[in-house]
Amino acid sequence: MKTQVCIIGGGPSGLLLSQLLHLQGIDTIVLEKHSREYVLGRIRAGVLEHGFAALMREAQCGERMDREGQIHHGFHIARNGRLHRMDLHKHSGGNSVIVYGQTEVTRDLYEARERMQGAVLHDIEDVQLHDLASGSPSVTFRRRDEVVRIECRFVIGADGFHGVSRKSIPRTVLREYEKVYPFGWLGVLSRTPPVSEELIYVQHERGFALCSLRSPVLSRYYVQVPLTDSVEDWSDDAFWGELKHRLPAEVAARLVTGPAIEKSIAPLRSFVAEPMRYGNLFLAGDAAHIVPPTGARGLNSAASDIQYLYHAMVAHFKRGDDSGLDGYSAKALARVWKAQRFSWWMTTMLHTFPQQADYDQRLQQTELDYLLSSEAAQRSLAENYVGLPY
Repeated sequence: MKTQVCIIGGGPSGLLLSQLLHLQGIDTIVLEKHSREYVLGRIRAGVLEHGFAALMREAQCGERMDREGQIHHGFHIARNGRLHRMDLHKHSGGNSVIVYGQTEVTRDLYEARERMQGAVLHDIEDVQLHDLASGSPSVTFRRRDEVVRIECRFVIGADGFHGVSRKSIPRTVLREYEKVYPFGWLGVLSRTPPVSEELIYVQHERGFALCSLRSPVLSRYYVQVPLTDSVEDWSDDAFWGELKHRLPAEVAARLVTGPAIEKSIAPLRSFVAEPMRYGNLFLAGDAAHIVPPTGARGLNSAASDIQYLYHAMVAHFKRGDDSGLDGYSAKALARVWKAQRFSWWMTTMLHTFPQQADYDQRLQQTELDYLLSSEAAQRSLAENYVGLPY
């Protein structure tokens, strides 16, 4: 098999790049380890920057997002039993975010690829990348009992943190930065009306909490828990009771509870791999960087990678201009590290850290005091939350 761009990973990053390149007449093949049903069964965050939304529209995949997604002009921070609203629209020059689940983003991209007869191969095993430092890289994989080889011009590694792409870069070249947080998020998805039309981030002495939503009838809630906890430790009643305890009384009183559709504990990690290019392999999304979900940067950081790659690939194939490809890693990493900073800041400000020194605790409280009292600080938050310029 031959193609111009072989994309490893059929999540939103890989599918979005494939769709954008297809519209420019650039041939791609997407390889996905799991089935389509498995990919669409993953429950992930759904706060989209305005830049991500624009990219979906450019990919001709934004119709349902614009129809069903909920525009949020702000969110709340709860502290000491009171709600404080962060006005994103006011403090970012009129920008906002769209709440639209990652599962729905992925579904829209799959349907677009299917409409255009894009090549997306599922249930792929034993993927190996070859000759990445040459001008003619290739990818081999096994599908059922057949071993297949794809010859291409470029390989895109969009196969997540545990994928093969980053591991294909020599250890002498790759440098990794990581911070593991000493807690996780216990998340519950329930078929209940959201307790608030806008997200509520909760800073509480018992730990962080978040009230989020997927639709007017589907809610997503989180509470901070120790890494030693397991899902089995938390019954539905125990979860709802703990969430209510951390919420302001006025919010807890209107919380509608119900059976958990999905329940999981996610550890929090910050991670960056440098460089994001090796030869003709380009990393994107979780293959190169991970952030805690506190600031809703994960999917959006991946989208910025795709924005840069998309324009760089078009410049290469249509104009013979390689400046975008040559500068991809540095440009992508500059924005990645800003997203890392913002996610780290949100996480350290809002969570309770075990065995935290009194000095650090007072600084944490002062940081939140400053945010809630300063329009300049709120402008900085809004600028980062709605999405920095590409």
